[in-house]
Amino acid sequence: MSIKIFAAAVAALALSATMSAQSIYDFKVKDMAGKEVSLSDYKGKVLLIVNTATKCGFTPQYEELQEMYDKYKDKGLVILDFPCNQFGEQAPGDIASIHEFCTSKYNTTFPQFDKVEVNGENESPLFKFLKAKQGFKGFGNGNQAKFMDEMLKKKDPDYASKSDIKWNFTKFLVDSKGEVVARFEPTASMNFVSTVVSSKLY
Repeated sequence: MSIKIFAAAVAALALSATMSAQSIYDFKVKDMAGKEVSLSDYKGKVLLIVNTATKCGFTPQYEELQEMYDKYKDKGLVILDFPCNQFGEQAPGDIASIHEFCTSKYNTTFPQFDKVEVNGENESPLFKFLKAKQGFKGFGNGNQAKFMDEMLKKKDPDYASKSDIKWNFTKFLVDSKGEVVARFEPTASMNFVSTVVSSKLY
C-alpha cells in the first residue's frame, strides 16, 4: 500500500469515527439574523429538517408542512427550515425576502434559518452529517419520481449511488433521542411523512 493510499484510508477512518461520535446536538446553525443557534436547544424534540426553495414545483409542500406543525407541535415536533439555492436557483433573494414569501403565502410559523448549501465544498456541516446518517434510497414510484430520476440521470448516470441531496424539500427525521431515523425525498407523499413523524412523537 502506498503512503498516499494509506494516508487516505486513515483519513477516511478518522472521518467515519468522527461522524459516528458526533451528535446532532453538536451542531450550530445561523438563524435569519445570522446569530448562531445550537441544535442542543432542541434536545428532546422530534425534528424534521428540510432544505427548501420558494420557486420550486415542490414549494406548495410548505402548506402541508405547516399543517403538520400545527397538528404536532404540542406533541414535540419542530420543523427546521433551511432555504437552499443550489437546485435550479429556485431560492433566489435574501433570507428576509424568502421569509416574507413563506409567512405571507403559506403562513409558516416553524423556525426558518439562514440560507445554506447542502452539497459541495461549502456544504453545511449539519447536512453533511445528515447525509452520512441517511443516504439516498430512491424517489419511489409515480410520475414525479420518474421525472426526477430521468432528469438527474441526464446530469449524472450514477446519481443514485451518492448520498447527496438531490433536490429541494428533502427531509430528515430526527427522533427525540437525537437519532437520524429517516430521510424523505421530495417525491414522498406528505401523508406518509406525517404518519412516520407522528409515530416518533410522545
